[in-house]
Amino acid sequence: MSHLIYINGLGPNYKGDNIYEFIFSDVFDVWGENWDSKPAHGTPTPPDIKYIQKVGVLRNTEVVMELVQNSDYMGVIDAMEDIIALGWETDESCGENKRLVFKFGESEKSINDKLYERDIVLEFEKQVSYA
Repeated sequence: MSHLIYINGLGPNYKGDNIYEFIFSDVFDVWGENWDSKPAHGTPTPPDIKYIQKVGVLRNTEVVMELVQNSDYMGVIDAMEDIIALGWETDESCGENKRLVFKFGESEKSINDKLYERDIVLEFEKQVSYA
């Protein structure tokens, strides 16, 4: 079973779609460059490729997220210790809906269920090969 280990914000594309990579692994003992930086200030990078099992892409114009790796107060290691989420929807983005919040170690099924409630689907690569 795969679990969420990182959300990589790629920013809006030329059409204005917000793009986020949801990175999943089957191991919890993962690490990436500058994950211990506090505050993060945008310096942490995605985990080492050897830990990545699956990548789901969220491409959406409505969902805008704050990510822990851009925090001016916390670091990715705080998300690993369940002090803060890896990513959460902004107030303006969620409107009347329940805010989307994604935590380190959350199951792929849980992530998909949360998104499905909003009629959003992660697009997964058909074949993942990092060798």
